[in-house]
Amino acid sequence: MAKAINAGLRQAMLDDPKVVLLGEDIGLLGGVFRVTSDLLAEFGARRVIDTPLAESAIIGTAVGLAYRGYRPVCEIQFDGFIFPGFDQIVSQVAKLHYRSQGRVSMPITIRVPFGGGIGAAEHHSESPEAYFTHTSGLRVIAVSNPQDAYGLIRQAIASDDPVLYFEPKRRYHVKGEVSPELGAPMERAQVVAAGTDVTLLCYGALVTTARDVALAASDDGVSIEVIDLRSLSPVDYETIEASVRKTGRLVITHEAARSGGLGGEIAAVVTERCFDYLEAAPVRVTGFDIPYPPAKLESHHLPDLDRILDGVDRALGRRR
Repeated sequence: MAKAINAGLRQAMLDDPKVVLLGEDIGLLGGVFRVTSDLLAEFGARRVIDTPLAESAIIGTAVGLAYRGYRPVCEIQFDGFIFPGFDQIVSQVAKLHYRSQGRVSMPITIRVPFGGGIGAAEHHSESPEAYFTHTSGLRVIAVSNPQDAYGLIRQAIASDDPVLYFEPKRRYHVKGEVSPELGAPMERAQVVAAGTDVTLLCYGALVTTARDVALAASDDGVSIEVIDLRSLSPVDYETIEASVRKTGRLVITHEAARSGGLGGEIAAVVTERCFDYLEAAPVRVTGFDIPYPPAKLESHHLPDLDRILDGVDRALGRRR
């Protein structure tokens, strides 16, 4: 997946000379996860810019570049480092198009490696996506596989809207075939496993886990439909609702904490729109409402196959 993102960045830079990359250690080092490897050698230091350790400066500079017609792509080294740039993102990047009555566009892509599972400390393992899905004016997407990683980074960079592009860092080494086609529009969810008994909604790293859950449940005679959300804002409720009307049950899983998480909003909307089709209340399987735990304990914090299967059982009324 890391190579797929690299290939998508490279193609976007070849297609448009106004695409520039900014971030800490993205040039000579190629990024902490080597996602930008070799791009400095190919495109030079005026387009692959090693920045100071200052996220507010990275995002603020991107705002100025966007004003001048560029398409900046910012790398936030780790999810928990995004908060020094939070003011620029929610107060400027998200607002300037609306504030200027459409005269100013902010075609900024902000790449955010997110989530746990790599044995790192708290500020290297967080899932801050809900802060940004709450902010009007931002697109928020999360990728789960190499093909989407390639297609969606190119779509994000080509978009005239600002995009938060979340990359699950524990899936960087997942392998898969990658076509040069861009695939489905980035605002569309995808059904990655068809089923009839329960809808299982997920995104990012947990899509792989959800596929394993569907396989394990099939041995017990339970048919699970797995949906990769892909776009966290806007949410593709059309795809979700069609699935829930078929299955009558919904389980939502994400690594982020339960309280204020995206799963609660989706559960509320689905309940409002599909109340007459639901056989049970939606179930959430999430991280706990605690600061991210030490590495030795993260396996207990992250939703895994057993916890999600338990959520499926609750949706089926097999346990409380």
